[in-house]
Amino acid sequence: MLHYLKIWLACVRYSITRTMMFRFDFLLWASVEVLWMFVNLLLVTVIYAHTDEIAGWTKYEMMLLVGTAMLIQRFLMGFFWSSLFELARNIRSGYFDFFLAQPGNIMFMATTRKLDLDGLMNSILATAVVIYSAWQLGLHPSVFDIVMYALMIGCGVMIHYSAMLTVVSLGFWITNAQGLEGSYFSMFEFSRLPRQAFKGVTRILFVWALPVVIVSNVPAQTLLHGFQPAFALWLFGVTLFWFTLATVLFHRGLRRYSSASS
Repeated sequence: MLHYLKIWLACVRYSITRTMMFRFDFLLWASVEVLWMFVNLLLVTVIYAHTDEIAGWTKYEMMLLVGTAMLIQRFLMGFFWSSLFELARNIRSGYFDFFLAQPGNIMFMATTRKLDLDGLMNSILATAVVIYSAWQLGLHPSVFDIVMYALMIGCGVMIHYSAMLTVVSLGFWITNAQGLEGSYFSMFEFSRLPRQAFKGVTRILFVWALPVVIVSNVPAQTLLHGFQPAFALWLFGVTLFWFTLATVLFHRGLRRYSSASS
């Protein structure tokens, strides 16, 4: 683990150095993401100007849910998105050969090489939204609840990472997986909605079949209502399932990769 930590820290230094070489680009995209987050919060404010609750969720409960979804998304974008987004293109172009020569696990090296500092910086704003919403609601979560919330945020990031890696790994079999990547990114929008709002087929699809709703709802409910073992086990089980699926599919696809020289 110390070996992999040293490799990851080297990637962090590389990413920071590269970002500081293009400071305006960093500031521009960080500002765009702040504006996008502001628009989402403004939408919640406008909707609740005409109603008191949605699917049993009040205004600041919804803001806490939105802040939680933003936090998970910012961590995913910051730690993994750039590497995952480039993976299918690297497989298609043959540049994936570069990762085969790296001193470590190929999946680790290929999916953690780049960091997006703008995404990580805006996780501070998302955290502020969660704290402000909890203060408005008068919540006083215990230390245990806060620790479990943090662990569930980590599970949410890993679920999205695994699902994205599963989609991207299809690039070993198909010519272009970029359309699928964009489709999965679009489903992030559902993570800002309450689980109770989904009925019928949509509930089966977005709550049970796909992990786009529970990744934010379960952590948010932990702050709102305290630790709930059944929901926690559900989230941990989904995390294990998707990470296992992503790992198996990636390594099966790796056997099909024939490198640029072929």
